[in-house]
Amino acid sequence: MYNDWFMRFAPEAFRDTRIQTTKHVEAALHSTSNMTDIKPATLRKHPEILPTLRMSTCPPLAVDRLIGLAAVSNNLVKSMELDKRLPPRMPMHLVDAGLAKIAAIIEKMADPDIFVWLGRKEPPTEAEIHRAATIVADRLCGAVVNPIIRNAQEKRQLAAIKAWLETRGYKHLPAGDGTQFNAMPPGTFSFRMNVPVKLEGGVRSVNIPVDVVIQPRTAKPGAFPIFFEAKSAGDFTNTNKRRKEEAVKMAQLRATYGAKVQFNLFLCGYFDSGYLGYEAAEGIDWVWEHRIDDLLLFGI
Repeated sequence: MYNDWFMRFAPEAFRDTRIQTTKHVEAALHSTSNMTDIKPATLRKHPEILPTLRMSTCPPLAVDRLIGLAAVSNNLVKSMELDKRLPPRMPMHLVDAGLAKIAAIIEKMADPDIFVWLGRKEPPTEAEIHRAATIVADRLCGAVVNPIIRNAQEKRQLAAIKAWLETRGYKHLPAGDGTQFNAMPPGTFSFRMNVPVKLEGGVRSVNIPVDVVIQPRTAKPGAFPIFFEAKSAGDFTNTNKRRKEEAVKMAQLRATYGAKVQFNLFLCGYFDSGYLGYEAAEGIDWVWEHRIDDLLLFGI
């Protein structure tokens, strides 16, 4: 089932993301005069273009590699990468010095096979700019391809659950309507709902997001809803790397609310006995998407 979905929809999801990313890359190229004039002032005005510039070199530069090559502050680069801004507390003279070093590295290592107009007198054509932007966008998307596919798959999984529940008379509570997870009327469900849990020691609370929260139609007043996490995987390796995520959530929920918590998985793809055994040992049950009617076994 996962492979069938991947072949039919993953290319479309990736292309849609690449089209949007290409537009951002073209804007970044415009701000740098198509990689011919990378100034500290440009980086100060548009710190969000740094990921595009890193993917425009030969070879593309990882964040830590750029920090090492340019000998600049870790805080400067990561603030530009993650927050799309300059570090607010860094003195401006240090910011400008760091940006000058970054600009020098990018200009020196700009990929001449992508930006074919570098070093020639004629300006780039629109076709050349679009081709270069598409290649850089492909590099950017390739670095985050797994999250792109996972997000598209999760959206599809939640749509399948929504259709199944509504066919059986359940009402969807939109996110942000103010209903708390422990005050949901019978026969309702919601997606990506925040559930507060206490951290170790019980001193501080944080919200953890739960993909699907369902209050069965037969639930009595004050009953605890049933939680589900939508999970998909295109290979066995990544699932075993991520299996502790669910166990940690379950431990936090049980520590806060006790044994009444029902935290389960909605699975599609490559989950082997090692993964399933680990989750079962933590008291976590699951439903396979291709057997979605097994939700009935939870009293839903």
